[in-house]
Amino acid sequence: MSRFARHLGNQDGPHNPFPGLQALERRLGHALPHRIGSNEGLDMPHRALTARFGKNVADLARTYGDAEAWQVRRRLAESLGLPMEALLVDAGADSLMALALRALCETGDTVITSAGTYPTWSYFVHAQGCRQVEVAYASRADLLAPDLDALAARASRENARVVYLANPDNPSGHLHSDADVLALRNGLPEECTLVLDEAYHDFRDDAGSPAANAIWPGVIRLRTFSKAHGLAGLRVGYAIATPDTHAMLLKVRIHYAVSSLALAAAETVLAHPDETREHVTAVVRRREALSEWLRERGADVLPSTTNFVALRLDDAERATAIHRQLLAEGTLIHRPAHPALGHVLRISALEDALVPGRLETLASALRDGG
Repeated sequence: MSRFARHLGNQDGPHNPFPGLQALERRLGHALPHRIGSNEGLDMPHRALTARFGKNVADLARTYGDAEAWQVRRRLAESLGLPMEALLVDAGADSLMALALRALCETGDTVITSAGTYPTWSYFVHAQGCRQVEVAYASRADLLAPDLDALAARASRENARVVYLANPDNPSGHLHSDADVLALRNGLPEECTLVLDEAYHDFRDDAGSPAANAIWPGVIRLRTFSKAHGLAGLRVGYAIATPDTHAMLLKVRIHYAVSSLALAAAETVLAHPDETREHVTAVVRRREALSEWLRERGADVLPSTTNFVALRLDDAERATAIHRQLLAEGTLIHRPAHPALGHVLRISALEDALVPGRLETLASALRDGG
């Protein structure tokens, strides 16, 4: 049997009936300046749009993006040391999760997930009609993390099709080593795929190393431009996987899910890596300052390799009360909705979090033994 949905193995395609201008020009080897065969509204004047956002945005808005995301994939391939065939660009990591499940699973298939991890994954699992089995986090002093041994054991016991792992984890911030992740993959059933959500990958110390960006058979690595690159509102991300895996994902992909503006923005930030590195450095500095500030006030702060800090309180009731009080004051932090992690609070490492008095409600609760 294949690790992919059965119906995909017996079809050639489907193929994109409208490959797009950029793909057609690449195949022909010359430009097509006279575009009178497409119906994109190229003659829309966009006076209001131009007045608000400028001519470049208006021009991008009129046209479909490159369905093959050629330039973004080329820049990614150069920066990561990977072949373009190992890279697939889509509308953010969330869209890639849905895409992976469509390619891998059929109704009723079993998916293994850590109880309380990134909840949008579970949303897509249920939407696909799959059966989700949750595994408790490993929890002890200085550790709250997905339990890799338990995930592998449960996948084998349930004959699962997919295991999901966020690494670094959301909401705990924990980073498992690549060796441990590969051990998890090797412990899975032969036809089970590991979907590895690496939304916070860029905050790893070794994020740019070849080993940290390798192609792993049986694994679909998901990345995003939403965090380190600051493009969350434009929805663009990419997957690293074997070319054979991408060939299957392309069979169920929405070809123009990534807008022309999102592609142009992603290409721009990739062309200026120093700006991204500067941002990541600043985030890490703020994360460490925020962690130290919380520890000085008695918080149980978890180690983090992300752009946020997570802390554990004694119980979910106290965490809920603090969360609600901060909301009433106009300050949004995050408390996971899942009961298993309801005692956790997550704070983004923004400059605003370090403003004196901003988190005084939390500090007071910690002083009171909360």
